[in-house]
Amino acid sequence: MMRFISSAAFVIFLMTAGCSSNDNIIDPEEPDPVVENPPADDFSGPEYADDYSAISGWDNRTFWNLANVHDPSVVYDGEYYYMYGTDASYGNAHEGHGHFLYRRSKDLVDWEFRGMAMTETPSWVKDTLNSMRTLAGLDIIDSPVYGHWAPVVRKVGNKYRMYYSIVIDNYIESGKANTPANFDGSWTEHAFIGLMESDDLSSNTWVDKGMVVSSVSDRENNWSRSNTSDWNAYFKWNAIDPTFIITPEGNHWLIYGSWHSGIVALQVNPSTGKPDNLSSIEDYGTLIARRQNSELNRWQAQEGPEIIYNEKTGFYYLFLAYDELSVAYNTRVCRSTSITGPYLGIDGTNITEGGECWPMLTHPYKFNNHSGWVGISHCAVFKNEETNEWFYSSQARLPANTNGNAYSNAIMMGNIRKIAWTEDGWPVVMPERYSGVPQPNISESDLTGTWENISMNYEYKVQQKSSQLILSSNMTASGALSGTWSYDQDKKILTIGELHLNLEKAWDWEASPRTTTFTYSGLTAGGRPVWGKKTTK
Repeated sequence: MMRFISSAAFVIFLMTAGCSSNDNIIDPEEPDPVVENPPADDFSGPEYADDYSAISGWDNRTFWNLANVHDPSVVYDGEYYYMYGTDASYGNAHEGHGHFLYRRSKDLVDWEFRGMAMTETPSWVKDTLNSMRTLAGLDIIDSPVYGHWAPVVRKVGNKYRMYYSIVIDNYIESGKANTPANFDGSWTEHAFIGLMESDDLSSNTWVDKGMVVSSVSDRENNWSRSNTSDWNAYFKWNAIDPTFIITPEGNHWLIYGSWHSGIVALQVNPSTGKPDNLSSIEDYGTLIARRQNSELNRWQAQEGPEIIYNEKTGFYYLFLAYDELSVAYNTRVCRSTSITGPYLGIDGTNITEGGECWPMLTHPYKFNNHSGWVGISHCAVFKNEETNEWFYSSQARLPANTNGNAYSNAIMMGNIRKIAWTEDGWPVVMPERYSGVPQPNISESDLTGTWENISMNYEYKVQQKSSQLILSSNMTASGALSGTWSYDQDKKILTIGELHLNLEKAWDWEASPRTTTFTYSGLTAGGRPVWGKKTTK
């Protein structure tokens, strides 16, 4: 999440709208295509609307399911998956009810909204902030403007730990709230990462453990900023967007950072969940990723790290959110054999040293018969230990002016998608949202017919649109992709020319009525995603 102007400007639009809710969201600029969907089977998938504006208010929260999800973190307690997220909702429906929205599900499809995980901002935040200001010779701030962002929850031993972000949206010099009229030639104040612990997620009883780490500067008291377009940040490490991992060796690491200078890894004490020492800037973490290889440029356009370790491949995978969050957000991934890097991309580029990261896994896109999705990133990645299935979860936003609603880009729907793995050990995200569709054997004859293919290029704020692909029974492909095609039924790999595509049966969210279909996902040699879904026999 971009954290240099007020949260109201980038996280939430403050307006509500009265547009109606539809099962399918029609692109007003494109007529509905006439397609024959694959025959329906006995599976009955989700029917709730993607445009949830009609039920977005707090009084309708029992109907939300995955409505109003932003920066999700997902953890399993043995019975339920719990999802926690940033304070963000369409029309600010959550305001006045606490912080860190959460919900739970037994199947990753139907979600019960449970309320808020934190009742009020812990007192240590204000106390710590004002102690820092006093030491710097600044007046205290009586009423800080808080932002509550990006929690991550993990099970550690018999407890659950939530690392959470709280930003202070006041200017350093004057202490005034961050508004254009109040700009005083300084940066906004510290951000903090705190820690809460719980023995039982179902009880929603959390014990706050105080500060873990704060933003830190290498510029002493030189917090001046020439204008609001000056992005050469005062803080070197920005204490937001935490994620957490326990290595196979049993070491505990907090990964955090956003925009200012890059992403860092901070080792923490397993007993306390906190670092043992923060006496110098070196104690605040080791750089593991940045987007630009320059100490002089602190406008990284990179945030929202997530990290996993895949035992089968032997790599740590660092997922990163790129660009602004309302439309352009896209997900990248790099990997390393060491928790502290160096992290490399699919082309061997060193991301720790500032190289551009590929593969890209998500990007604004649209299939036919739907407005499509934008702002798809800041992900949670988690594994079902019983089935060994990996999942990707993030928010996705509707484009502006969907269904005639000028504020539809503030509609944030939680997306959960399966992750497949390429034969050389890179994750790919499946095109359709997870719906628990049973996975049958897929035969070669199932694949012949007409598909929609999206070969995604990286284009800032530009949705990647589908085009027609035909797989003929004579094993030739034409349209969006051309050449010969083949299918490995045991591995469920469709090969078209040089592309190797992971297949699954899925729920067609764009169809009317919704039904099952087949989808694929893969990567080009340069690490750009290729998505497809079948539309006819």
